[in-house]
Amino acid sequence: MISYSTVPNQKILCVDMKSFFASCAAVKLGLDPLTCYLAVVGDKEREGSIVLASSPKMKSEFGIKTGNRLFEIPNDPRIKIVNATMATYLKTSTEISKLFYQFVPKECIHTYSIDESFLQIDGTERLWGTAWETAEKIRDAIASKFRLPCAIGIGPNMLLAKLCLDLEAKGSGIAEWTYEDVRAKLWNVTPLREMWGIGSRIERALNRMGIMTVGQLANYPLAQLEKKFGVIGNQLYYHAHGIDYSKLGAPIIQGQISYAKGQILLRDYDDPKEIKQVILEMCEEVARRARTEKKCGRTVSLGIGYSKDEGGGGFHRSRTIAEPTNVTMEIYRTCLELFEENYTNRTVRQISITLSNVCDDEMVQLSLFQENKIKERELGYVMDAIRKKHGSNAILRAVSYTKAGTTLHRSKLVGGHKA
Repeated sequence: MISYSTVPNQKILCVDMKSFFASCAAVKLGLDPLTCYLAVVGDKEREGSIVLASSPKMKSEFGIKTGNRLFEIPNDPRIKIVNATMATYLKTSTEISKLFYQFVPKECIHTYSIDESFLQIDGTERLWGTAWETAEKIRDAIASKFRLPCAIGIGPNMLLAKLCLDLEAKGSGIAEWTYEDVRAKLWNVTPLREMWGIGSRIERALNRMGIMTVGQLANYPLAQLEKKFGVIGNQLYYHAHGIDYSKLGAPIIQGQISYAKGQILLRDYDDPKEIKQVILEMCEEVARRARTEKKCGRTVSLGIGYSKDEGGGGFHRSRTIAEPTNVTMEIYRTCLELFEENYTNRTVRQISITLSNVCDDEMVQLSLFQENKIKERELGYVMDAIRKKHGSNAILRAVSYTKAGTTLHRSKLVGGHKA
């Protein structure tokens, strides 16, 4: 039996800005974010452009949400379609974070994404009242200053605060879960991907084990989960019981730190040579991100998504190499192996690359007999230093100047979209 007497029991708020991009755009146009019909797209000039956000009314009445395409938006005079202005969204997000400083110290705030933050409010009762009263004050302050709506989940740890937000507060505005709510509110959740921290691959693996609900996961033998998934199995088990030992700002599942790059290509790529050129560019970015944190990884993952015009689909494969690396060409060579083994000569529209199974770069043992590896490692850091001083385009690989290259175009964007 699980005992909750010794587990973390804090007061954590998970604050989510409702339809953030769409709400910001609505306010800029003088519209009410909750009643207007508005969609934010990457580029109004491209019919296939992706919808990045839509107002609540667009979702409920027209079924248009993030991931739809511009051509799917109905021709209705009430609907406003605007280009994304990422610089505005980033500025507003920063200002909202500054507003949080009025309620808690900086070290009690964890910005999870551009539109979502965790706040630890233990010890603020004398100032702001109960957790619920504090959430109301924060919600009202955001509405008053920015005219933006938000939802807030309250829980005894980061996990339950987030689950409370996703599964209840986004509908009601504010909600609070305690450990006593886990059995009634969490265990019935299905499909498993609705549980924060469970992706589609883990969900499929759990389904094959006969686990369809969070309750079944919570009551599955811990030893068997650990045998199947290792440390992740242990954490899945305790998360199903609502227990999370993560500290504010730490990853929700320890060991899941990784460095990734994914992009939906601006056009279909049917030439394998061009696809490989984009893969090389993306490996450079993944390696740079790892080097920035002084990290290396042993597991390289490549995801390829085929064009919907050819029925969609694709593949996602991983390979663990002998020694951890953050060298671009070593990651690229592994991706090429995965590509050659799994590519089926179809048109590609989406690529993702991930470096995981991470350790500190200082822990990597460099062989005296691999002189080139030492030079390649040092070269990566030199290139990063040049880009940091002179700009991201100061030094690029030759493939970035080809027709297939995407780096030059994307360097002019913010968050992958127009500033």
